[in-house]
Amino acid sequence: MFNNLSDRITASLKGLRGHGRLTEADVDKTIREIRRALLDADVAVSVVRTFTAAVRERALGEEVSKALNPAQQVVKIVNDELVQVLGGATGELHWAKNPPTVIMLAGLQGAGKTTLAGKLAQWMKSEGHTPLLVAADLQRPNAVNQLQIVGERAGVPVFAPEPGNGVGDPVLVAMNGVSNAQFSQHDVVIVDTAGRLGIDEEMMQQARDIRDAVGPHETLFVVDAMIGQDAARVAEAFRDGVGFTGVVLSKLDGDARGGAALSITGVTERPILFASTGEGLGDFERFHPDRMASRILDMGDVMTLIEQAEKAFDQKEAEKAAAKLASGEDFTLDDFLTQMQQLKNMGNIKKMLGMLPNMGQYREALESFDERELGRIEAMIHSMTPAERNDPKIINGSRRNRIAKGSGTTVQAVNQLLERFKQAQQMMRTMGRGMAGGGMPGMPGGPGMGMGKKSRGKQQAPKQGKKAKSKNPAKAAREQAEAAARAKESAGQGGSAFGGAGGAFGSGAQGTPDLSDFDPSQLPPDMKKLFGGR
Repeated sequence: MFNNLSDRITASLKGLRGHGRLTEADVDKTIREIRRALLDADVAVSVVRTFTAAVRERALGEEVSKALNPAQQVVKIVNDELVQVLGGATGELHWAKNPPTVIMLAGLQGAGKTTLAGKLAQWMKSEGHTPLLVAADLQRPNAVNQLQIVGERAGVPVFAPEPGNGVGDPVLVAMNGVSNAQFSQHDVVIVDTAGRLGIDEEMMQQARDIRDAVGPHETLFVVDAMIGQDAARVAEAFRDGVGFTGVVLSKLDGDARGGAALSITGVTERPILFASTGEGLGDFERFHPDRMASRILDMGDVMTLIEQAEKAFDQKEAEKAAAKLASGEDFTLDDFLTQMQQLKNMGNIKKMLGMLPNMGQYREALESFDERELGRIEAMIHSMTPAERNDPKIINGSRRNRIAKGSGTTVQAVNQLLERFKQAQQMMRTMGRGMAGGGMPGMPGGPGMGMGKKSRGKQQAPKQGKKAKSKNPAKAAREQAEAAARAKESAGQGGSAFGGAGGAFGSGAQGTPDLSDFDPSQLPPDMKKLFGGR
């Protein structure tokens, strides 16, 4: 959604690079370009004025004039102000002291309330809660039936005593739903209410009646992120007519210009709590203003990436893989297949790779990436015998032909897979040597790490099994204990052919690295070719 806005803002900020000192004219030119980009993205005029005034005031202040790198300081200021526009700190739900916590959804018809109710319920369930959905939208045709289907897919019960389609009292249904939740010991109640194609008093009155009857702890306004600047007007009407405590953005994966997300908080002074990022029930996430600002400025969203990896990757499998690497065992096609399947569990790979910093320049390549390629790779590996997976060197011409026929692919595709695997295997060997040497796996330029061309002649890593020991018995014992501790720590971090320690893209326990200057073009060839890139 923010692709065009992101491209234009980052382009305007790139014009500041190379300036040892920024003049007022440089700052004004950059702010003019940012202002145009925001207005073209349908951001509310009042929000644009506040944002650009704050950026200009800080950019012309002492924090930039005295900075060693003024251009980077301006980027930081723009990022900080974007975070404030998006709400500042991450919003939190208000939980009832005595369950159940009642959450009421409100919004126009077509905003996606019913589907979002299922997404929110599934998210609550994953967080350890026991939600109950209440079908209080008795106006829209088949709304009750839709909620029942969504609830079944999410594995969450639905309280629906009335058939809907204009039959039943929504206020009574909402009240009985809360009572049913108390009796059944559900700790969260999500009430789906009716909307209209436009704002009218009948809809507002019904929403107020339900609100007064059940006393919700949270009233969430669901807004279609694709309606642009009109979202601010609708949000203001709901705020004044019904009142809401937080906002949920739906259809954030659309191709609209993104003005809704940047306008609502500034206009209504209510935080955005959640965002729907796709059609699947799992395409739902907490809204973090700092992470969204980072995405808009093409600095990536590494924290969300790590969180998704931690959920998708099996910790036991990661520890098993790390122990295997540390012991010097070779990486096999079975290991490759296991890690690829865990990578698929993370969800949309295009979306995942798009969270890496500076990926805006590779957007076309990402869009052309065919995720079915992973399925073809799985088919080829499954067509191999256990011996072939363990030692691909034995795969000769006739075997390649058999694998191609068994997987419905071509011999050329099998050759490409084996070549990519060879690259991944070599990378994992490098990681294994780094873990055995106590360094960070796969990172160049340090103890136990891969060496650059310039340093190969000056320094070489000791060979495995021939590590020098001190002649002093006490010192030798201490060194041996330290090596054992390092090996144990490395085994706990895990490793992956698809990227770094922790079986994913890094270990959250060790803190998040600063990847704001990450350049994907500097990835090693084996990482580029892993997904069929060049």
